[in-house]
Amino acid sequence: MLRVVNRVLVGLAGLGLVCAGGAVLAAGTGLPVPSWWPWDGRDDVLLSDADRARWRDEGWWWPVVIAVLAVVVLLTLWWLLAQLRRARLAEVLVDSGDGEGALLRARALEGVLTGEAEALDGVSRAHVRLTGRRSTREARVSLLLEPYAAPGETLSHLTDEAIGHARDSAGLASLPAEVRMGATKHKARRVS
Repeated sequence: MLRVVNRVLVGLAGLGLVCAGGAVLAAGTGLPVPSWWPWDGRDDVLLSDADRARWRDEGWWWPVVIAVLAVVVLLTLWWLLAQLRRARLAEVLVDSGDGEGALLRARALEGVLTGEAEALDGVSRAHVRLTGRRSTREARVSLLLEPYAAPGETLSHLTDEAIGHARDSAGLASLPAEVRMGATKHKARRVS
């Protein structure tokens, strides 16, 4: 629900900005604009000479204005990219064999995958996140490996055991996975 409200508000804000920009463009090209619009002619400007000259003697004013506007633009771009980012999957569509299907909570499947991944030899900590849509899902797995672990063997066991069990038990045709591995920090051993 929050996602829907967020996107509706973003759409309304975008529509308002497009309308305001269109009205400014219309006034600048000499087309008719509403009577309440503050700029109604081709020669009107956003800042008059008096407004611009008010802060001319202050050397800090224009760099601060430009910096604030740049920060606003960067934050807006970051927020826009965050809106487009894939969100965490809430449910997985499971083929129940009767043609109807069933919904499995994605957090339950993530918990099982995490538990099986952490049970693998050489894995210190695991984190699993399901992304995508109900019918096209993908697992993102982060593993923290012990110093003695072999990454190739761990990846093979993860693919065959944990991801394979999750795919088979949920009745999924496929479960693509992106695996990221890191190593735990450890102190050097002293040899005497």
